[in-house]
Amino acid sequence: MIWTTVLLGRLCVLHIALLLLAEGNSSSSSSSSGGPWGRTVTFRRDKQAPRLQRDTSSSTDSSNPSRDPNFASCRLPLTPTEHKILDDNTQETGFNGDDGSHVILTWVGDGTGVILVLSTISAPLDSYLAGGSSRLYRSTDYGKSFHDISHRINHTFIKEELGISVGPGSSVILTADTPIVDNPGGIIFTSMDAGATFKSTQLPFHLDQSITYHFFNPDYLVALSIDDGLWLSLDFGARWTKVHEGVHSFSWGAGTNLFFSCSRVDAVEAEERGDLVLKRTRDLGKTFTIIHEDVFSFGYIGAFLFFSVMEDPRSPRVMYFSSDQGETFSQALLPSASTEQFYSILDGDEDMLFMHVDNPGDTFFGTMYTSDDRGILFSKSLERHLFDGHRKSDFTNITSLRGVYLTNKLDIDGRIRSVISFNRGGTWRQLKKPQNVNCADNVKRCNLHIHGEHSRKNRIVPMLALSEPTAIGLVIAHGSVGDSLSSSQHPDVFVSSDGGYNWIGTLKGPHHYSILDSGGLIVAVEVHREGQVKTIKFSTDEGQCWKSYNFTEQPFFFAGLASEPGTKAMNVSVWGFRPEEDGQPMWVAVTIDFQSLITRECNKKDYEEWLAHSTDKRNSERNGCVLGMKETYRRLKKQSVCRNGRNFVVTKKQIPCPCTREDYLCDYGYYRHVNTSECVRQPNTPNKTFEMCLNGEEDELLTAGYRKVPSDKCQGGFTPQGVVQTIIRPCGVKPSPDPSAKSTSVGHFDTPKERLVLILVSVGAAVIVLVAVVSAVLVVKRGVYRTRMPAYRFSNLRMQDDNNDITAELGSAASSNGTACQHDSDVDLLE
Repeated sequence: MIWTTVLLGRLCVLHIALLLLAEGNSSSSSSSSGGPWGRTVTFRRDKQAPRLQRDTSSSTDSSNPSRDPNFASCRLPLTPTEHKILDDNTQETGFNGDDGSHVILTWVGDGTGVILVLSTISAPLDSYLAGGSSRLYRSTDYGKSFHDISHRINHTFIKEELGISVGPGSSVILTADTPIVDNPGGIIFTSMDAGATFKSTQLPFHLDQSITYHFFNPDYLVALSIDDGLWLSLDFGARWTKVHEGVHSFSWGAGTNLFFSCSRVDAVEAEERGDLVLKRTRDLGKTFTIIHEDVFSFGYIGAFLFFSVMEDPRSPRVMYFSSDQGETFSQALLPSASTEQFYSILDGDEDMLFMHVDNPGDTFFGTMYTSDDRGILFSKSLERHLFDGHRKSDFTNITSLRGVYLTNKLDIDGRIRSVISFNRGGTWRQLKKPQNVNCADNVKRCNLHIHGEHSRKNRIVPMLALSEPTAIGLVIAHGSVGDSLSSSQHPDVFVSSDGGYNWIGTLKGPHHYSILDSGGLIVAVEVHREGQVKTIKFSTDEGQCWKSYNFTEQPFFFAGLASEPGTKAMNVSVWGFRPEEDGQPMWVAVTIDFQSLITRECNKKDYEEWLAHSTDKRNSERNGCVLGMKETYRRLKKQSVCRNGRNFVVTKKQIPCPCTREDYLCDYGYYRHVNTSECVRQPNTPNKTFEMCLNGEEDELLTAGYRKVPSDKCQGGFTPQGVVQTIIRPCGVKPSPDPSAKSTSVGHFDTPKERLVLILVSVGAAVIVLVAVVSAVLVVKRGVYRTRMPAYRFSNLRMQDDNNDITAELGSAASSNGTACQHDSDVDLLE
């Protein structure tokens, strides 16, 4: 039995996926959509997926240790009293008669306790006309009990691929599976009260993909029709207006900015890549601005709009970025990529971006770059970054500690090795060997290596690394210990309590795991080869010791864990299905509430002051300084068995640190010298690293080779030698010749007429110099107010539709956590 649990986000929250795979005779899978308003999990029963043939993960030869690391998992017995308490607070729900291929589970609202479960049955295409239906269930107690509310949507059959969309507040949208033939448009059901009531609306079009909510206003909706029309609703779907045709993809920006790419009027195909026009509307479809033509693809993440351009069909694509909603933009200093290659935005926020540029050919690796705070200057961060044939990366943002990122690289010897960065890609290092694990004697380099998306696609691990912003420092991941990443089908679970600096082996074999109560509780279910489960493990000390509880007397085939997003809850649901006597499977949900077991509320004595990134206790001044800041958190002690509760808020103290060499990256055109760690100019790189001529100005950047890491808050201390300067001159004007080459003396002007000419020329020159000085001052002032780094000033390209020029102020809203990107707006940019 192969079981899969998948988290697929509509926005760019890419690394919270849950995947479960165990071997057997049939299969089930689940997928989840994460967003700022809730989490949707889909549990499916699918046919067994074929095993992938290509496997570039490291081999399991003698250079790797055996799959069974030498660590003992701490197990504590469950007392009879604890067992009875859990029995009294465990509810099992059987969805009788629901033999559908999958169920969709969605949390609605924040802390409302409302869960909607939609059970759908695979049906013929004409099922809507024939009376096909879905069953909709609602729980108001975090899944302990469910009520059938199918009558509220008239038992309508709901689209399997669109399912349920959850928006801000308590808004919900269901999309009916309406046949295209003989129907003017689709049907949606909308609710503003978390599913207590629904309203049916006939659409004037058929949906091509899920309706997209505005980030903050639930009334603003945007949708794409199957005939490539862009539609807007300003009243939560009651009325719709078609605002543009020939649209290929779209994405909300900050405020009411809406970006979309569309085909040219004379285009042969509406989706012809490389011949699209990128447009923006910031007044909800009344007027439009052309940002750029010849666009191959685009996306939006954090505060950055980015797009790749096919400037010449015979030339590779180039990348452009904008940090002001497309008002101005500049070409990124990145290697160009051909149509066989790809760019991929790995992560981003308002301060910087991580960009992967694929290597030519079928190499399965490329180079990772990090940007400045405007997405223009990119510095090389990591070479041979793994990006497999599925265009999947192992890049992971460890959200439980600022500045920490984890990924895998494909080394020259063909092995995959894990590396971690604690300063946002400034430097990378291998992970330490876990404290309680020993390597084989013949292993020369003993490190921990973490399984990522590449291993999940190859069915090696059931789920990816997990971290949560409210569980400070906590990281849970599958891994192997040795010279490189092992392709063993039985990886073990490792835990770090300090953001990835130190690890321990905690559970033998593959598991599914979830973080509850802001890190105060961890739960896990082991992946069994036979597929059926009845036991859940839980830990109150960040995985050091575990207790086991049998939550059912009748095992069932496991489909996945489901817990409320945000890690505030203390209950978890185990989903699966159990074969009945008639041979039909029945969906089962068992909800376990740990709140009655852990009853004591935490007090001040249960918490400790913890200095993040504390690795050099001998140097008290620099200890804990990362990205120019010391951060001391208030977090729960491992030995404290108590409840953080829903009101728990992460608190921290910040102290700026003096700058050091580690607070700086090597600038564009420079590289870090191996022996001295100084930034050295790359060979054959001229002083002029970037110039662009527009509006009669040409900017020329001269740099000392260093650039402070974006979001670094250090003060004083190390200052790079040399001065960063920008030279501005009119386009086409060559630099003045060397004064020592030729000189003109006043003595050469002998006649009064010649002297008069000299005086007039001198006065004119003085006026020109004065004007130039005043202009330079104005330019400098403008640079100071327009950018946080005035030393890096560039000419900004700008292309607008003059007839539709928009002058209103840009909205100030920005997406949080860099999640405001649209997955399918750009296949190559957002993988």
